[in-house]
Amino acid sequence: MGVAADNRRMNILASLPLSLQTILLLVGSNVFMTFAWYGHLKNMASAPWYTAAAVSWGIALFEYLLQVPANRIGFQEAGFNVAQLKIMQEVITLTVFVPFAMVFMKQAFKWDFVWAGLCMVGAVYFIFRTD
Repeated sequence: MGVAADNRRMNILASLPLSLQTILLLVGSNVFMTFAWYGHLKNMASAPWYTAAAVSWGIALFEYLLQVPANRIGFQEAGFNVAQLKIMQEVITLTVFVPFAMVFMKQAFKWDFVWAGLCMVGAVYFIFRTD
């Protein structure tokens, strides 16, 4: 596949609306962030903390490779303000974290996840409403 396949993938992303590009890149970055922040609790529990930190830092690089372009596209091209980008990121964080906690970390479902999500819906409403 090589370069031609990579170019097709980039063209597909570029053909999407800028707001959707922003959201998809933020979702991808958040998956990496969640594994960087919490994956070591399961996979490296017996490793020294500094080893887990180094591995997490390496994973976080991929988060930033998606997050920085997401925020640039969202702010400079899609017309989101910084507060809107932050609230979107928090909603995405919860959306990614709950399945991660339940599936990967084997945490039980808690209704608090739902209540936290409803609070985030309120945050989205207030940050995106027009005066």
